[in-house]
Amino acid sequence: MNIGQFAEVTGLSAHTLRYYEKIDLLTPVSRDSSGHRQFSQKDIEWVAFIKRLKQTGMPLKGIKEYAVLRSEGDATLALRQRLLASHAEFLAQKIKEDQQNLLALEQKLAWYAERLDH
Repeated sequence: MNIGQFAEVTGLSAHTLRYYEKIDLLTPVSRDSSGHRQFSQKDIEWVAFIKRLKQTGMPLKGIKEYAVLRSEGDATLALRQRLLASHAEFLAQKIKEDQQNLLALEQKLAWYAERLDH
């Protein structure tokens, strides 16, 4: 599929996809005889994972580090696992903090509800 179709499927703009390619988040994309990018199902899956990492708060620097390790093949499996494990720990802590913040907000909302009901 071309970059327009790929952008539509992934939900990212063509500009963002070109930027990701420029900073080596996307492995060199194959091109057709006219020089147009041709994306594959594997590219869709990889971009979905990039988006997931971004949504969970991994900085672009960490995603780039992961992408470099990924491009180096199976010799980096343990390093990639450690990087993702570290991010999972960060995410678990963030979720715990978010749950505590939600509880505090719910308590404050209950306080308001109690006063407004009287």
